Amino acid sequence: MIYVWLTTLLIFNACSVLLVLFSLPGNWLMIAATGLFAWWKWEDGVFSIYTLIAITILAAIGEIIEFIAGAGGAKKAGAGWLASLSAIVGAMLGAAFGTFLIPFPILGTLLGACIGARTATLSIEAISGKKIDHSIKTGLGAGLGVFLGTTSKFVIGMSIWLTIAIAAFVG
Repeated sequence: MIYVWLTTLLIFNACSVLLVLFSLPGNWLMIAATGLFAWWKWEDGVFSIYTLIAITILAAIGEIIEFIAGAGGAKKAGAGWLASLSAIVGAMLGAAFGTFLIPFPILGTLLGACIGARTATLSIEAISGKKIDHSIKTGLGAGLGVFLGTTSKFVIGMSIWLTIAIAAFVG
C-alpha cells in the first residue's frame, strides 16, 4: 500500500512543479507534501531527515535565484532600485494576466511574467525621466531576468521532484 501512496505523492508533486511556471509556490508545495508524508509514514523510513533538508535547501535556492534574477536583470541593464523592485511586482501581475490573456498553457504565464516585468520597469524608468532608449533597455533586462529566474526555479523544482522520486523508490 505504501507504493500507492508514494505514487500519489509523486503525481501531486509533478503537478506542483508545473505551478512554478505560473509564479506559484510549487516547490514549497512539494516540500510541504513530502514533509507531511514523511511525518505520516516515519516508521516506514521512506524519507530521511537529510533528504528533507536537501530538498528544502534546493527550494530556498530556487527562491533566491528567482528573486534576484528579475530585479538583477533590470539592475544589470542600468535600472534604478525602484524600477528593479517593480520588475518583481510586474512579473507577478503579468503572470496572472498572461495566464488568462495569452491562450497558450504555461507559455502564456511565462510570457506574461516577462512582459509584466518589462512593462513595469520601462514605465518606472520613463516616469522617473530616463530617456526612452534607456527605459527600453532596462525593461528588456527585467524581462530576460524574469525568464531566466523562472526557468531556473523550474529546473530546480524538477531536481527536487527527482530527488523525492529516487528517495521514495530507490533510497
